[in-house]
Amino acid sequence: MKTKIFLLLATFFLSNGMLAQKFDNLAMTPPMGWNSWNSFQCDGVNETVIKEMADAMVETGFKDVGYEYIVIDDCWQIGRDDNGYIIVDKEKFPSGIKSLVDYVHSKGLKFGIYSDAGTKTCAGRPGSKGFERQDAETYAKWDVDYLKYDWCFTEGQDAITSYTLMRDELFKAGRPIVFSLCEWGENKPWEWAKDVGHLWRTTLDIDMGARYDGNIWGNLIGWSDLVDMQVGLEKYAGPGHWNDPDMLAVGNNNMPENEARAHFSMWCMLAAPLMAGNDLRDMSEVDHSILTNKELIAINQDVLGKQGFKIEDYGNFEIWQKPLTNGDIAICFFNRETTSNTYEIDWSKIRVKDFEGDYKIKDLWKNEIVGATDTTLTIDVPSRDVVVFRLMK
Repeated sequence: MKTKIFLLLATFFLSNGMLAQKFDNLAMTPPMGWNSWNSFQCDGVNETVIKEMADAMVETGFKDVGYEYIVIDDCWQIGRDDNGYIIVDKEKFPSGIKSLVDYVHSKGLKFGIYSDAGTKTCAGRPGSKGFERQDAETYAKWDVDYLKYDWCFTEGQDAITSYTLMRDELFKAGRPIVFSLCEWGENKPWEWAKDVGHLWRTTLDIDMGARYDGNIWGNLIGWSDLVDMQVGLEKYAGPGHWNDPDMLAVGNNNMPENEARAHFSMWCMLAAPLMAGNDLRDMSEVDHSILTNKELIAINQDVLGKQGFKIEDYGNFEIWQKPLTNGDIAICFFNRETTSNTYEIDWSKIRVKDFEGDYKIKDLWKNEIVGATDTTLTIDVPSRDVVVFRLMK
């Protein structure tokens, strides 16, 4: 009799989705890819652009260094049919999304799509509220690999409930999809989202104009201020669950080389998702070299999955540490001044965690060994720039 009751309960739970969960073993390192919004926003995104970005990701070597997701952001959808299924904007995407997914997959890449937990997306297109099942089924049918799920037009909604509902519907649809919660950090997702999604936004949007600091119009944040907002969140990140300070602004609005290098380095130190937002078809050699720096990407993609943290703060000069596999340690010297800074490193006086014995020092932007930790080392850190070392046994 007990066995019969157990089987009946199990059938009830399964049929009602009570055992739904997020897909495990996805995003075991921070996702790397490209998102359409920063360069194309709503008016400029279309089928041709997405295909050309996929082509460029392969042709420029981005795929070779780990970038794999092509994510179409807002403005691909235009309505719903009588059964609640999403309708694709045929003017922008005449071949449909499934055909586009197949094209991206043919390049050895993965495809990401966008929706919103509210009634409308941020650009006013149809949101997923009330249609979570239909949308999850559609994404699975299209073979989508990644979902960015925004938080506009959600008045009166509970974030945990809304995001968990979509998580469950994605799981029931049966296709493993990386779930990116774009909730802007309003409800402290780092405290609850580990079992809901694979990454979660910790802040409002990065300034698409590549601004160094400041809050613009109340919702666009300079990238250096986004760094400050990650302090203390490192304990919440790890394989399969990442803090997300938003997309990269490298290559946008002629960001200066020093700031672009510092911005990219700090995202790598923070184990942040690396989602480029520039036009991959038309970038400078400098931006290309920054975004494809294998040594820094290795820091970001280290399988230990530790988010970096600040160990010294001298006002506008900071030292950050990121633990790596095999006992290696990444150290970043970040100069936030508008003038260069000369710093003498005495490794015995810096509060490096788990620092034991002597290490060889590799400069990751120069790609050369520059000494060892048994002696002092003097470095010059330019204005709003970084020096990043890998300490190796």
